[in-house]
Amino acid sequence: MRKTTPISEKRMIQGTDKSIKDFWKWGFSDLLSNSLRGIFAEFLVGTALGCLNDSRKEWDSYDLIYRGKKIEVKSAAYIQSWFTDKYSTINFNIGAKREYDFTKRRYSTTIKRNADVYVFCLLKEKDVENLDPLNICHWEFYIVLTKDLDEHFPEQKTISLASLNKLRDAFVFEEIRERMDKVLEIIS
Repeated sequence: MRKTTPISEKRMIQGTDKSIKDFWKWGFSDLLSNSLRGIFAEFLVGTALGCLNDSRKEWDSYDLIYRGKKIEVKSAAYIQSWFTDKYSTINFNIGAKREYDFTKRRYSTTIKRNADVYVFCLLKEKDVENLDPLNICHWEFYIVLTKDLDEHFPEQKTISLASLNKLRDAFVFEEIRERMDKVLEIIS
């Protein structure tokens, strides 16, 4: 597997007058888009847990490792980057998947939820004029053990916010590490 190394934001794109930072600004500044919001949510959780030591792997079967446990981060938002005349219905993907083996360059035959813990991140702000994904006060978080998802929703591919609220209460960014530590005590 190719090892990735962080790229300096000042690095120039050979043959142009543009830097990698110019590219990032151009292509990756809409944090309301579904894919970038999801990556940003992973970044937020990784920041709170202090586990952003390795570069992100696009096709990994989980998003973060914290205290030796695999963490899957999912995100949703009421407001999208495209215009809609109503808020989005909040659902999070919890479907079982095949794990990708980077050394063998193929997927496993087993279909399951590959993480130990899920962190659900909701960009909860509903006022489009005030919405700012960079403001952590606009987010709320939920932590659920995979075994609880397997027990309560064994075949479901998504979980609604209402179902999630029956399992866990929402909490704020500053509580992520403390809550995660408590959850990990259960499975350690």
